[in-house]
Amino acid sequence: MRRGRIRARPRTQSSIAVSADGRSWILFDASPDILTQLLAFPEAQPARAIRDTAIVGIVLTDSQVDHTTGLLMLREGKPLKVYCTDSVHDDLSTTNPLFGILGHYCGVEWRRLHVRDTTCFHVEGAGGLSLRAVPLESRAPPYSTHRYDAHEGDSLGLQVTDEATGTSLFYAPGLGRIEPHLRIAFEDADCLLLDGTFWSDDEMIRLAISDQRAHDMGHLPQSGQGGMIEVLAGYPHARKILIHINNTNPILDEDSFERAQLASTGIEVAHDGMDFVV
Repeated sequence: MRRGRIRARPRTQSSIAVSADGRSWILFDASPDILTQLLAFPEAQPARAIRDTAIVGIVLTDSQVDHTTGLLMLREGKPLKVYCTDSVHDDLSTTNPLFGILGHYCGVEWRRLHVRDTTCFHVEGAGGLSLRAVPLESRAPPYSTHRYDAHEGDSLGLQVTDEATGTSLFYAPGLGRIEPHLRIAFEDADCLLLDGTFWSDDEMIRLAISDQRAHDMGHLPQSGQGGMIEVLAGYPHARKILIHINNTNPILDEDSFERAQLASTGIEVAHDGMDFVV
């Protein structure tokens, strides 16, 4: 791609922002590229005060490095309102103590997410949106004390509903298996933003990058029996977009067979600056 030999575009790491009014935004995951992303997004820079952003709350789907390192880039200003589970809070307070570090700067106001609570919750300051946390089977980060001892709440999907229209999206950048309760969330969603990390289960092994399979790392590949393509065929009414795509995934080549196969099934590939209304 850097040599211009394939038709592709570079991407920053996985984060999305959601708003009901275009003024107050919820950030889902804080990637290491958050400053680049904010600079490219004028709506996030209202300039109402010194060091101001339009982010009123941050919801974390897990404690992975690529979803939390960006918190450090937001350290100057008001305390960060961070919504996450006990499991994620534990990781970010001990083995990867970002919350402790931020305590010397802006500080963190933790809002606990209860994974067994089926009721919706609201992010302070983000009117018009209701959210529901959905526990997922995935993997805690390598530095987590429960990397090999899964805790409910290690990884979440988030259902976001516009209270005025009733339309909703479901966001799950880390998804290891389609559990029975997910089918209900998928059926209810008008838009699905789902884990697009790997095309094949043995992708990293074939490229001699890792000895682990996609499933070992908590990701459901797109191809193969029971893969994301097969799963999403059962939800024809929803807009389907893959997010959190690894740089080994051939779908990033816009002329590849794999990309064409996705397109033929109505599945889109997320890119930086993607903007849509649900």
